[in-house]
Amino acid sequence: MAEDLYSVLGVSRSADQKEIRRAYREKARKFHPDVNKTPGAEDTFKRISEAHDVLSDPETRAQYDRFGENFRQYAAAGAARSSEQPRRSGGTRYTWSGSGAQSVNWEDLFGGGFGGFGRGADHTAELEITVEEAYRGGRRTVQVASPYGGAQEYTIDIPAGAVDGQRLRIAGAGGAGADGQDGDLLVTLRVKDSKRYRLSGADIETDLPISPWEAALGADVSVATPGGPVTVHVPPGSSTGRRLRLRGQGMPRRGQPGDLYARVKVVVPRTLTKKEKELFEKLRDVSSFDARRGS
Repeated sequence: MAEDLYSVLGVSRSADQKEIRRAYREKARKFHPDVNKTPGAEDTFKRISEAHDVLSDPETRAQYDRFGENFRQYAAAGAARSSEQPRRSGGTRYTWSGSGAQSVNWEDLFGGGFGGFGRGADHTAELEITVEEAYRGGRRTVQVASPYGGAQEYTIDIPAGAVDGQRLRIAGAGGAGADGQDGDLLVTLRVKDSKRYRLSGADIETDLPISPWEAALGADVSVATPGGPVTVHVPPGSSTGRRLRLRGQGMPRRGQPGDLYARVKVVVPRTLTKKEKELFEKLRDVSSFDARRGS
């Protein structure tokens, strides 16, 4: 009978992820073959690594708790069945910049080169957010694939006015440090344009649909901004492509916020009522305007 994985790490079955990680780190430092040259140390280290790989992943841990040492057989059978169905992901997964999941990296484990029992290594990941999320800020929960196998879930606080390329730090979520000082997880934000908003530095651009008569006669219309609706004046004679500037309605910044540019987009009715058609025909007959003149 195979040795119980919880016993290998010396933790109880109710141990949380932090306890499992701490137990793995302590035992791995003790039995790593680069440190411990006694017979059997390498085999012990392999069992410790296997136990950590299984128990650090909530999904494989649940399978192990349910099926015991034969959990891989049941998991393989379940995977074969599930492969026949469309797969859905419950969240966004990001990849660590570190060693592969199939090996244990000495720097990640001990926070430096051999003999460097110091702070753990930092890990990096990227998080894609919308312009609206960057404007308002808020919280996002992400899953990050660990170089030791499995995944860890983190809650990230996105500051209002976040910019593309901005880095957020989660202290202690990086590589394990031999002296107890774990490295950090550095998350780089990538701001993605949405269907409604486009971002250029601190400025935001959005389309403003208006009717032909609003374009010709001018009007005060409501435009949606990430901070809420704002009224903008459309000058008479506005054509598609004209940009209307709303000062201070762009991305929040310390000191001077960005601006929002509403790009006019003249929209005509898809179908006309009888009366509308008569009026448009009358306008055609009396107007001398040539839209293609000078083009």
